Amino acid sequence: MSILSFDNKDAVTWHCIIDFTVHNKISRELKFGGTENDIMEKIKVAVIGCGNIANSAHIPAYMKNPKVEIKYFCDIIGERAEAAVEKYGVGKAITDYHEALSDSEIGAVSVCTPNNMHSVIACDFLRAGKDVLCEKPAARVLDEALLMQKTQKETGRLLNIGVVNRYNDAVNKIRDYIKEGKLGEVFHVYISFRSNRSIPGLGGDFTTKAVSGGGALIDWGVHFIDLVMYCTGDPTPLTVTGEAFSKLGKDIAGYTYKDMWAGPPKADGIYDVEDSVTGMIRTTGPVVTFNGAWAQNIGENEMFIDFCGDRAGIRLRYLGNFDVFTAEHGALVKYTPDFKMRNAYENEINAFVDSLFTREHLPSNIDNAVITSRIMQAIYDSSDAHREIVL
Repeated sequence: MSILSFDNKDAVTWHCIIDFTVHNKISRELKFGGTENDIMEKIKVAVIGCGNIANSAHIPAYMKNPKVEIKYFCDIIGERAEAAVEKYGVGKAITDYHEALSDSEIGAVSVCTPNNMHSVIACDFLRAGKDVLCEKPAARVLDEALLMQKTQKETGRLLNIGVVNRYNDAVNKIRDYIKEGKLGEVFHVYISFRSNRSIPGLGGDFTTKAVSGGGALIDWGVHFIDLVMYCTGDPTPLTVTGEAFSKLGKDIAGYTYKDMWAGPPKADGIYDVEDSVTGMIRTTGPVVTFNGAWAQNIGENEMFIDFCGDRAGIRLRYLGNFDVFTAEHGALVKYTPDFKMRNAYENEINAFVDSLFTREHLPSNIDNAVITSRIMQAIYDSSDAHREIVL
C-alpha cells in the first residue's frame, strides 16, 4: 500500500494504529512515572538502610529529582529512619523492609545496608517486581553476587550497583581519551588507594568479615578496580595474584588515629579483615597493579590511578581532576583539562531514575559489577592460597 494513496478502509486502519500507538505511549507514561509534560504521578521509592551513604548520597539526590518521591525510610534502628523522615520532611519510617516489599506503589529501591544484606534484600525486591539500586560492593562474596545476577535475569527487573565512579565526569573524560586512542595502547594501569590511618568503624560492621566480606579491598578497592575496568572497556580478567594483610587494626584498644568514619571504635568488637592489600590483575587489556591500605605506617594518603599508554599517560587524582603527560615536538608536555565537575552521586541517581522509564541497562548494571566481584574474590583466594589464581 502506498502511503500517498489509500482508501477509507486504509484510513481507518491507520487511524487505529495511531490510536493504539498513542494509547501505548500514555500507558507507558502512566506505568513508569511521567514525562516532561508530567502526565502522571512520580515513581515512589524506598531507601533501605539510613546510615552514612544513604544520608550523604542517595537521599539528597532523590530529593533533588522531580521524577521520584521517597515513600519509605527503612532501618532496623528505628531512630535512624525517624530522623530521616524528620530531616527530609517526606516518607514514612519503618524498621522492616517487607512493608515496602509488599507495597504495590513502590517502583524502585536503594539498598544501603551493610554488605551481608545486599544479596538478600536486592533479590527479594527483584522477585517482588521492583527495580533495585544496591550500594557497592554487590555482595560480600562472588556467590552472592552471582545469585543477584541470576535473579535479575529471571525477573527481568533492573539491578544496578553503586559503583559511582562510572558517573564521575573526570572518569568519563578519561574513558573517552582512551577510546579515542589519545593514549595509544594502554598496557599498564597502576592503582594506589593508601591512607595512613583510615580504618572505618573499627570493631563494628566494617571490620567484621561476616558482615562486610572484607576490609580495604572490598570497601575502597572495589571503586578503584571498577573504575579501571570501566575506563579500559571492561576487559576480561585472566589471572589474579594478591596478598592481603591484617596488621594495624588487630589491637583495637591500641589503634592510634585522628578521626574515624563510622566511629568511634568498639573496644570489644571484631577485627578480622585486611587493612592493606597488594596485587596484580592480568586482563585481555592492560595489566593492572595495585597497592591499597586503610592504614599503614607511612604518613601519606595516596589516592590516584596512573593510566600508562605508549602515546600518552594520565594520572587521575581520585575524586578530582587529572593530568595528561605526553611528548610533542621534541618536548615533554603536561596539561590539565579544565571542566565542570558535577556531583557523581546525583548523576548516578538521575541515571537510575531515568532508566526506570527507558528500561536502559546502565554501565553500573549487575553484569559489569560481577566482573569486579570475580576479581576481588580471586584476590582474596590468591592471598589465602599464596598463589596466582586463573579465572
